[in-house]
Amino acid sequence: MQRKSFDKLVSWIGLTLAALLVVAGSLLTWAHTYVHNEVHSQLAAQQIFFPAKDSPAIQAPEYSAMKQYAGQQLVNGAQAQVYADHFIANHLKAAGGGQTYAQLSGKALADPTNTKLAGQVETMFKGETLRGLLLNAYAFDTMGTIAFYAAIAAFAGAAVLLVLSLLGLWHSGKVAENVTVFDGSHEAITPATA
Repeated sequence: MQRKSFDKLVSWIGLTLAALLVVAGSLLTWAHTYVHNEVHSQLAAQQIFFPAKDSPAIQAPEYSAMKQYAGQQLVNGAQAQVYADHFIANHLKAAGGGQTYAQLSGKALADPTNTKLAGQVETMFKGETLRGLLLNAYAFDTMGTIAFYAAIAAFAGAAVLLVLSLLGLWHSGKVAENVTVFDGSHEAITPATA
């Protein structure tokens, strides 16, 4: 195969891959923006606020992670994770006496006349549902962040392929017509004699 043709073929493949990476990077950027905006707007609509820094609600050591967002509105995935795992989870542990919704629900089914237990089950159900929804928001926000970094990698890859492909096309114009590759012949390189 002629080296000139080989350079052109590889360069055009590189340009095609660069174009595909630009498309992928664009879609990943869109995904990041869409997910981030959806998580933000859905959480903001809930009007959840972290207790103030001096609030007795977060003075116990198990609430220490809450203090970084004290007084703020919950509007992103990182905040949702902290609120779910360090505020709601601690309240549920206290409300359920250390037992899960499933454990309490099983007891309530065995004792349907126990109204106190039924109230505990209802509280646990609502709390676990809210906690799960907040953790889903955190997961989606994390996926949006991953899409952002993947977009950066795609754009960087496209830039590298573009430069290499353009260099390949430039090289194909410099190669003599009679130079071949992959034809089975190997020219021995001999050192120059003095």
